[in-house]
Amino acid sequence: MHFTAGNTPDAPRSDLPELLSALAADLRGIGYTVDGVAALLGESAYSALGRDQLIPSLIATEAAAKGDPDAAALAAVVRLWLLAVPQHAEVLDAALPGIRTEGLLTLGLVEPSAAETGTDSASGTVRAKADLRPYGWSGNAAAGADETDADSGGGAELWVASDLAAHQQPGVLRHDHVLGIGQASTTLVQTTIRRQVSRALDLGTGCGIQTFHLLHHADHVTATDISARALAFTRFNLLLNAEALRIDPSRPEDRISLRLGSLLEPVAGETFDLVVSNPPFVITPRSLGEAAADQFTYRDGGLPGDDIVASLVRELPSALAPAGTAQLLGNWEVTAGTAWQERPQSWAGPDVDAWFIQRELVGPEQYAETWLRDASESRDRQHYQDAYAAYLDDFASRNVAGIGFGMIFLRRPAAGARPVISRFEEITYPIEQPIGPCLGAAVERADWVAANNLAATHLLVAEDVTEERHQRPGAEHPGVILLRQGSGLRRTNLLSTELAGFVSACDGDLSVGQITGALEALLGGGDGFDGETFRNGLLAEVRNLVLDGFLLPA
Repeated sequence: MHFTAGNTPDAPRSDLPELLSALAADLRGIGYTVDGVAALLGESAYSALGRDQLIPSLIATEAAAKGDPDAAALAAVVRLWLLAVPQHAEVLDAALPGIRTEGLLTLGLVEPSAAETGTDSASGTVRAKADLRPYGWSGNAAAGADETDADSGGGAELWVASDLAAHQQPGVLRHDHVLGIGQASTTLVQTTIRRQVSRALDLGTGCGIQTFHLLHHADHVTATDISARALAFTRFNLLLNAEALRIDPSRPEDRISLRLGSLLEPVAGETFDLVVSNPPFVITPRSLGEAAADQFTYRDGGLPGDDIVASLVRELPSALAPAGTAQLLGNWEVTAGTAWQERPQSWAGPDVDAWFIQRELVGPEQYAETWLRDASESRDRQHYQDAYAAYLDDFASRNVAGIGFGMIFLRRPAAGARPVISRFEEITYPIEQPIGPCLGAAVERADWVAANNLAATHLLVAEDVTEERHQRPGAEHPGVILLRQGSGLRRTNLLSTELAGFVSACDGDLSVGQITGALEALLGGGDGFDGETFRNGLLAEVRNLVLDGFLLPA
């Protein structure tokens, strides 16, 4: 399915451009933006809303609704869509005079409240049928409920429609639920290396968050999803925000193509300069006779274990143009008695650059609790118990002791080049956000190291690096010397005496070979000293410091 404006059942309509323009003008007019909502609610209530806690915002908007007309208008819209509080039609008509309640009903953004069903809802009470919230980023940071990513191409203020979340409605989520702006999606936004590209692919677009960012640094974006409802939400969001996203509503296909299908099937045979994906990576127990309708499509790819991520890691390189990159999130199982890297290493082929960063490792019980709570499946105690047991049995059948979560970077080497990155590391402490620029710089350093004779180069200590020494009182020499990064991945490196001496001499004047030679003359000469082993070992450690960003080319 290519991009066509239309009316998908049970999703907002995107085939009524005049209503979309009126809605955008009304939302802009009342200040329904990230900053506007934050100012209305106040810092503490806005922070609580980011944790899905609604009560502080309910209290704040009740007071605002009784204040001046401008604050009351914004409060009504916040209560309708963010807090899921039904609103009287006349209140919405005053707040959104261009589109009015009748237009919201036509677009499918509201519906008659339970008490009003069968009445004239345009003059009664309506409730949110979808979540519609502000999202945006400045020239150097994106923002939703949380700060997100730096983005090339300046900033944007958008509105994003999705299904109501678990904290906004009773019962279990529908199985074709269209997820809104969540932690995983903003993590991927923060992680993506932003560079100008010709063709980009958003695999598993959901409500379109990744596509919004890609449109600011890609000439054309293809967005795919297995869910027709998800594509309908994405299409609505794109056309509602057409001006900010530099899309011509009369010719959207010039910049964006929407495709219906599973994983890489909709783009078979095509290649892209950049692929991003927040795939349905959640590991879910499979059952006999299970139908696709039984799966939560926004998170469950329908395959056993971590096969969905494994298959993507194996297949994505074929969808990359030479020098093309892919970035995705994923889960992987860790079998009892093995290192977490074993499975990811088995997926990455020898002809691709691969970098996995494990950010979290949890046990089967915690994993089950997280995802059962995510879809509100814990509200029915018997269902919760049965589903919890199914998770534990499923993991036990494969001897799974833990489940890792993290970030994945893949690159197809340029024509004639060989892979230079093969990293599988665990970083569970807080890192700088957005981390995308740091990851991009690390890739550039890996290429630089591969292309240059390190011994002949001149190095400088990075500006954010500090040295830390620890020694016992009265000791002549420190027992521990550490290098620490103040930004990026905020690594810490334990230094040997000779490596500490090397780093202290990196002011750009002497080459790596000259500093190494001076240290060899100073520390060598004793019985059993092997100069070649010393030089090679020190050079390997220096190489790692360059790759990690502690030392940079002068």
